[in-house]
Amino acid sequence: MTSVADLAELVRAPAALSVPGDLVAGAAAAGVLGPRTAGLAGASVLLYWAGMAANDWADRRLDAEERPERPIPSGRISPTAAAGVAVGLTAAGLGLAAAVGGRRATAVALPLAATIWGYDLAAKNTAAGPAVMAACRGLDVLLGASSGRPVRALPAALTVAAHTWTVTALSRREVSGADVALPRRTLAGTALVALAATTLPRPTHRSTPGTGRPTPGDDAVPAATGAAGDPGRRTAPGVRAGAAGVGRSLAAALPVGLAGWYVARYGGAQVRVAADPTAGRVRAAVGAGITGLPSLQGALTARAGAGLLGALVALAAPLGGRLARKLSPT
Repeated sequence: MTSVADLAELVRAPAALSVPGDLVAGAAAAGVLGPRTAGLAGASVLLYWAGMAANDWADRRLDAEERPERPIPSGRISPTAAAGVAVGLTAAGLGLAAAVGGRRATAVALPLAATIWGYDLAAKNTAAGPAVMAACRGLDVLLGASSGRPVRALPAALTVAAHTWTVTALSRREVSGADVALPRRTLAGTALVALAATTLPRPTHRSTPGTGRPTPGDDAVPAATGAAGDPGRRTAPGVRAGAAGVGRSLAAALPVGLAGWYVARYGGAQVRVAADPTAGRVRAAVGAGITGLPSLQGALTARAGAGLLGALVALAAPLGGRLARKLSPT
């Protein structure tokens, strides 16, 4: 009988911690952060798990030779059951996206689901594989922005997509190992991704969800009042300017710090692959790319003006790394 643990392994359950940050980064860039973002993140997690189940179903014969411990070749989950899980999770994800975000979210969720299935069933083992998987992550970011103007989230989407391209390129050598040129190329890509995350244009304003009214970013400092909160007593201009300067400095430093964390975590794993490009090192780098993605998403979110939320998103990275020791994300 199939257990919950078997299903969790089939869908790489802990790896889903890398998903909500896509939606948060997209919503922050488009200025539409709100309760709807959480619902769309849930829909995206369901689609992610569906893609993992479909991937194992499509690779069941290859896994029987290369990774016989996986749930399907080991006999713990039948191919029919895995396919049913993939279809059911896809339907649930699309249904939740429609319920939460209406037509605008559905207009992004449908091509996202189609791209996920297209990767698993056709593109994965072709030269187009990394680009198709990158498109999946880019669409995921745009799903978070779907209730606003998704074009405003396009730079963030392209940044996450570029990261995903590097992870997917490495993942194609998880079994055979790589030549040293591959991790050097992906490491260069990782450096450019981190640079982009810290230099994207900041949105000029965000809208309060449900009102359309602009609200200041996290680095904005309201006009100060007197010590007792008396609006009639204004704080000295020098104090206000100093507080505003500190706020701007913190807002500028946070994305840089989170991007640096991303490079240290994922880039460090790629450096180790370049030194010893064995299959085990490649697999570890792929895992670092998956579990370390929230630190990049956090940098993008903070860059968009939601500093505290960006820091919270980034905390999923160490949690994902810890869970990956118990259940592989690859």
